[in-house]
Amino acid sequence: MSGIGDVLETLRRARGLTQADLCAKAEITQAALSRYENDQRMPDDDVVNRLAESLGVSARFLARDHAVRGALAVDAHMRRQRTTKASAWRKLEARLNAYRLHVSVLFEEVSMRAEQSVPTFDPIDTTPEQAALMVRAQWRLPVGPVRHLARWLEAAGCVILEEDFGTSRIDGLSQWIGDHPVLLINAAAPVDRKRLTLAHELGHLVLHNGIATEDPEREANEFAAEFLMPSHVIKPDLRPVTLGHLRDMKRVWGVSMQALFERAYSLGQVSAADRTSFYKSMNARGWKTTEPDGDQLAPETPQLVMAIGDTLRAKGLTDEEIAELAGFSDGAADNPFTRPMRRLQAV
Repeated sequence: MSGIGDVLETLRRARGLTQADLCAKAEITQAALSRYENDQRMPDDDVVNRLAESLGVSARFLARDHAVRGALAVDAHMRRQRTTKASAWRKLEARLNAYRLHVSVLFEEVSMRAEQSVPTFDPIDTTPEQAALMVRAQWRLPVGPVRHLARWLEAAGCVILEEDFGTSRIDGLSQWIGDHPVLLINAAAPVDRKRLTLAHELGHLVLHNGIATEDPEREANEFAAEFLMPSHVIKPDLRPVTLGHLRDMKRVWGVSMQALFERAYSLGQVSAADRTSFYKSMNARGWKTTEPDGDQLAPETPQLVMAIGDTLRAKGLTDEEIAELAGFSDGAADNPFTRPMRRLQAV
């Protein structure tokens, strides 16, 4: 058995625990924990049970030789502000990796057939705009706005999880697990920002699957803009680029007024001076941080994780058995396959 160190450290960081915190909960010494996390020593069964209980996972999950352990060292694609504290995004990166482990284990027991797939492209040969249009074509998206983006992503095999990150400085992050991508999205974000984050992370998955580029964030932004607002469709409708018209466009396209203005700017329909004036007007109204009409947009509520749990229950499995399959301890509060989730609202 090998690899418990990476998994143990990832689960600890995902819980926001220091080594001292975990030692106190599991009643072990810090010296012993350090050896476990550095794979210098394997804990015995009793210690594994105490560590697993402290981390909200099953003992079998903690002690197994995880096939994806090597990927735990890989940074996640993450949409965040540059001023975000490292401790905040490192914790969320660990949470994403922890979910990846759980989902990977579950998929060993449960097969999932997706209607579509997430294609990948070499960003050297394919521009973000070209990639966005090819994904739209492959998924047979209707011309114009993308309705229910989360559903399209899940139909392509994406596992989308939502949590309140406790900060507005981080919007979402993503990685691949085998053939299925997993995305962790800030549940507290407004719908327009959440949709842009989903499209942004899709851009990372499509363009940056093991490929390093000079400016992946810019490329993901350009992908998201073209995916949600194809230039050949939206360009004729952007004028006049006024606040009133942008509010109307927001309700149609499901993206923020700021995203619409930036689209007009990138397409050469407004000047740099217009851009400065626009943001002054937004700031004066308090709309830079909280835009109007967000409550009029259809919510983006992931369904796949909840559906997997429902399917397993329909086959006769109890919540305890589902938790065991996915590697969570019985009653773990962060088990997405058994915890109550918000249902899709009718609009």
